[in-house]
Amino acid sequence: MFNLKHILIISFAVATLATEPVMAGLPASVNGEALPTLAPLVEKTRPAVVNIATRGRTNVQNNPLLNDPFFRRFFQDFGNVPQHRETRSLGSGVVIDAGKGFIVTNHHVVDGADEIQITLYDGKEFAATLVGSDPEADVALLKVDAKNLTEIAMADSDQLRVGDFAVAIGNPFGLGQTVTSGIVSALGRTGLGIEGYEDFIQTDASINPGNSGGALVNLNGDLIGINTAIIAAGGQGNVGIGFAIPINMVRQIVDQLIEFGEVRRGMLGVIMQNLTPELAKAFGLDLNSGVVISKVIEGSAAEEAGVKAGDVVVSINGEPIKSASAMRNAVGMLRVGEKMKMEVIRDDRRKTLTAVIKDQVDESVEGKKVHERLAGATIEQSNEGGEVYLVVTEVEQNSPAWQSSLRKGDIILSVNRKAVKTLEEFKQVVGDKSKQILLNIQRGRSALFILIQ
Repeated sequence: MFNLKHILIISFAVATLATEPVMAGLPASVNGEALPTLAPLVEKTRPAVVNIATRGRTNVQNNPLLNDPFFRRFFQDFGNVPQHRETRSLGSGVVIDAGKGFIVTNHHVVDGADEIQITLYDGKEFAATLVGSDPEADVALLKVDAKNLTEIAMADSDQLRVGDFAVAIGNPFGLGQTVTSGIVSALGRTGLGIEGYEDFIQTDASINPGNSGGALVNLNGDLIGINTAIIAAGGQGNVGIGFAIPINMVRQIVDQLIEFGEVRRGMLGVIMQNLTPELAKAFGLDLNSGVVISKVIEGSAAEEAGVKAGDVVVSINGEPIKSASAMRNAVGMLRVGEKMKMEVIRDDRRKTLTAVIKDQVDESVEGKKVHERLAGATIEQSNEGGEVYLVVTEVEQNSPAWQSSLRKGDIILSVNRKAVKTLEEFKQVVGDKSKQILLNIQRGRSALFILIQ
């Protein structure tokens, strides 16, 4: 820990060096006092952080004109148009089990990769295989067949405090292993729209492209998080706002990836929203935060536990719940069959309800079975984390749905200005005789209307 004494020593050293001849190297101590340094910590942790390089292929969309025989003959001299293009990415990873060769990184670092190559701190290279990944939380687990790996110990990220020192180690811009330092700027960051499940550690330790999947460690050299994302105003580099996934959350995900090769999240079966000051006043509650249950899904774990619309959830398993995204995280980290105790306020009284988490109920339908202009699309009803919504999971290129501008990953918010959350509602509003369909779509961080005629 740096104290006033250290600061005075550093100031004295700077003043001395400024007035005396330049030395061949900086002294290890001044007046018998060791200078503060992170070198021992870095030397301990760097061998556990690896660089990751991937190669893959992605489909290339042809210009629709090339599908027309009349136009295609004008381009025949150019030969066959490539259907794929090679993709490459760089990132970082952390060895968490040297004996088994397990390395944790971000899903987006290895997404779509056909080849994964990791480079150790000493320059040795190994091919890695993907054990499994969780796109919703952006965590992936790799395995390498290598001896004498160095692993990193994991801290308890629940014990972190704002102001704790943090050191980030990774491979920014493909430069090779780089170390930066800062502090924990905030905890429990959610609602950023970066991942499906968010509970980020915010830090001002410099994180840049290529740092993804790297280590965020404390001053003991223990792993507290996996570096994941940054906020970069105007597309610029690091501005001191970086995010890491807490290692406790990563550990839960990794356990399932090892066991199943995927994360099998359970479902509570509610539609929820944040408790706003206006809602708190309407409910007669003196609360600044909480989650309002707006609907309970029939036959769900919530219904069996006795949850009712209008209940205000204030804690889960003894931990305060301040927002709908925090509740979604809490439910999403539980396995099927686990019990969840919820403290709710109903009619000015506090009640404790116990729910047994159930399997997710995912349904899907082919678009052509709903309307001919939706042919080529697959629409799925997702109940992940207790939230019910409709998402487009597949769209065949050049199909009617594709030509209508639907894309994979689109979330359908409304049809013909009517909000829809279930496939049944979607089918009822669309109907097979609709002359036109007005869809309100959420695509990434943006929203748009699509008119299908």
